[in-house]
Amino acid sequence: MRPSPASVGPASASTLAIALALASVYLIWGSTYLAIRFALEGGWPPLLMGGVRFLACGLVLLAVLRWRGMALPTPAQWRNAAFVGMLLLGVGNGLVCVAEQTVSSGMAAVAVASVPLWMALFAVLRGEHPRRVEWIGLGVGFVGVAWLNAGSSLTATPVGLVALLVAAVAWAYGSIWSRGRDLPSPFMSAAAQMLCGGAAMLVAGLAIGERFDGWPSARGLWAVGYLASFGSLVGFSAYIWLLQHVRPALASSYAYVNPVIAVLLGIWLAGETFGARDLGAMAVVLSGVVAITLAKAKKPTPVAVAEADA
Repeated sequence: MRPSPASVGPASASTLAIALALASVYLIWGSTYLAIRFALEGGWPPLLMGGVRFLACGLVLLAVLRWRGMALPTPAQWRNAAFVGMLLLGVGNGLVCVAEQTVSSGMAAVAVASVPLWMALFAVLRGEHPRRVEWIGLGVGFVGVAWLNAGSSLTATPVGLVALLVAAVAWAYGSIWSRGRDLPSPFMSAAAQMLCGGAAMLVAGLAIGERFDGWPSARGLWAVGYLASFGSLVGFSAYIWLLQHVRPALASSYAYVNPVIAVLLGIWLAGETFGARDLGAMAVVLSGVVAITLAKAKKPTPVAVAEADA
């Protein structure tokens, strides 16, 4: 009898494919926090910016997949994709964009580093217990991110921090909820989620009165172009693929690397300075990611175990 989607673990994938997907979410998403700030400073309202970005990317990706002969999602798959897209993009990314109006991009990256811990909690509630090494890696990574933020000059407001907390919880829950659900292939799933999440952000932005005061600046347009092409088409698609091929702890480990990338980009593009404390914190963050990776990206599925026993 063929197992149901919920009864199997992560699908098999090559080590090279996993490494490339992780590199995408590590490096690209680490730069999106600064790009979001540039877009906001360039005249984009937060939710309208996200809505335009994800709707455009979703339409492009959907058109390419249909051109290649891929079938559209079923009604049930559209419903599941819409729910995940609302959580990950509508609430998760949307609130990050809203928060960055009053919270520095570095602080946003640091706050989102709580995602792996929330994902581990939701995975436990579903009966998927992280290995001991994964728990160690999660804890070490979180300590490193806290150290990176300790005594820093990153600015934030209470409302902004609450928005980031809700964003992290929504992203983590949506990521875990999507595992084992009836969803289309990873790239079609990414397209459907971007369409649904982008539409929700656009409607919410218009509903709360967001409007353009004028034409966005050139830097703002370039920032949204980067967010759409690299942050969404490449980064988000890679993340959706990872959710279906590796364990949650490894898929979410990007949240520990992103603050490091954000700090390095701040030094390069914004002239920020750093000292020995920052270097030490980055080393701790990376050691946590190494611990998670050593726990292995995949685990044997029930089907594979049964075949081995037979």
